[in-house]
Amino acid sequence: MKLISLFCFLAVNVIFGQKIIWQEDRKLTWDDFKSPVSRKSNPDVVAYTHCGWEYSVVKSSNPKSPVKIEITTIFNEDRSWKDTKRINDYILLHEQKHFDIAELFARRLRKEVVEKIKTSGDYDKNFKAVYSKIATDYKNFQISYDKITEHGMNKEKQAEYNALIAEEIDHLKSYKAS
Repeated sequence: MKLISLFCFLAVNVIFGQKIIWQEDRKLTWDDFKSPVSRKSNPDVVAYTHCGWEYSVVKSSNPKSPVKIEITTIFNEDRSWKDTKRINDYILLHEQKHFDIAELFARRLRKEVVEKIKTSGDYDKNFKAVYSKIATDYKNFQISYDKITEHGMNKEKQAEYNALIAEEIDHLKSYKAS
């Protein structure tokens, strides 16, 4: 069964583009942004990071049996873009923080899962609500991050967020992906 799942995962990656899994020691580079430039929503945006998380579940029809949920933070290369005429290292750091925020909220989700979802029955009853709340908080945090930092142009606010994000990720280090 695991071999079939692995094959399906690999096939999906080939069909839908390359994904980078978040790792502490692997930072984004401009070469990771492979989509054509798209400024439909905002002509002033220099780059766009498409990131988030994926999860897989192994559960039983027996509500008392243990459940296994794996949550992976991903960056989608083929949906992330940059304006090569306007990019620089500072903007890349701002985009990296979007990816780091995705990891932060994946850790929050993992924490909630560990605390509230131990069995297949717990999964059936609670997972959608837990996921929905974390996903909403994640989306709102990403929006606030861009608004308050003015898409990274407010260097003081950007520095504050850089520190906050690093601190929060470290605070939840016991919930990093295994």
